[in-house]
Amino acid sequence: MRTRLVFVRHGESVHQVEGFVGGPHGCRGLTDLGRDQARKLAGRLAVRFAADRPEAVYSSVLRRAVETAQPIADAFGVRPVADCGLCTWHTPPYADGLPTARFQAEHAAPGGGVYRPFEQGNESWAELLIRVSRAITEIAQRHRGSTVVLVGHSETVESAFHALGAQPLFRAFDLDVAPASITEWTTEDDTTTWPPARWTLRRFNDTNGV
Repeated sequence: MRTRLVFVRHGESVHQVEGFVGGPHGCRGLTDLGRDQARKLAGRLAVRFAADRPEAVYSSVLRRAVETAQPIADAFGVRPVADCGLCTWHTPPYADGLPTARFQAEHAAPGGGVYRPFEQGNESWAELLIRVSRAITEIAQRHRGSTVVLVGHSETVESAFHALGAQPLFRAFDLDVAPASITEWTTEDDTTTWPPARWTLRRFNDTNGV
């Protein structure tokens, strides 16, 4: 009984190109290139999983992820489900729409790191990791034995290395996650039992054809 989680980072976004904090209100979705990436990605996934169709498509609640998830969900005839647990940093309301460089420079929190936020009012890495890892784990349990697509952010993909790959909170390497890339994890174990299932990383940061 194979459970497959297919992680997708959103396509190129306006906030990414223009360099501002794209929170719930500030995110302006995908660029024209990003929308094209999402359409091509949906086509790739439809071919790749024609015989093992995903039974669900999840996305973060942010517009850039929602816009990426919609054509994927359409390709498989399902309705996308928005889950705030898959979001990137839960930045404070005052930062939403600010230039990212200004937010990081003017609102830096002394001692920021794994357990303390880098900016005032922001999540710490540990808080983000626990939130996203819990969402990933719950989706894996809810859809055990099935294929599911999770559309999120670079932090969503990074969190999978902790939730599924048992990496420590402070890992010894960095990850470069490209827009509209695919990362795939599978397990033959029961995702609802203890000890946790042992997962296999099948693909990481795959942008072939996007």
